[in-house]
Amino acid sequence: MTRHDAPRNGAQRLAEMAMALALAVMALAVFVNVVLRYGFGSGIAASEELSRLLFVWMVFIGATAAYPLGEHMAFTSLLRPLQAKPLALKVLTRVIHALVVGTCVLVGWGAWQQVVVGMDSKSVVLGYPSALLPLPALLCAAAIGVMALVDLVRGKPIDFGHEVDVE
Repeated sequence: MTRHDAPRNGAQRLAEMAMALALAVMALAVFVNVVLRYGFGSGIAASEELSRLLFVWMVFIGATAAYPLGEHMAFTSLLRPLQAKPLALKVLTRVIHALVVGTCVLVGWGAWQQVVVGMDSKSVVLGYPSALLPLPALLCAAAIGVMALVDLVRGKPIDFGHEVDVE
């Protein structure tokens, strides 16, 4: 059984349902807007803003859900030669996990600053707080950062079970 066939836990199923719902709403909103614009000469202004918001949330939900499954970009061809040198591989694996944690701190800090800036402004058409656009980046960075920190502390090895050497 491959990692893709493995049974999903509740959080993964919830993330997949949220992404599917966001995609369905985006597709419907864009389709209706296209039909109205080209068929009737009018459109729904909120369609574009809603689609943009849902797309941002869908991307970051997907990134968060992909991390524990090992579906992010992995340059295993760079690490594979080190399989014969377990100590070097172990050290490099910890460095990689530490870099992921550090990157998540940077992304989270930048997203937090954008959330704070967006709390005082509203979107043009729908009027939702502009903080809702950078919020998923903050949540994603926090979630992946925690998962990577756990991997770092536990010394979780890099998964070499990828379909190709460089993804």
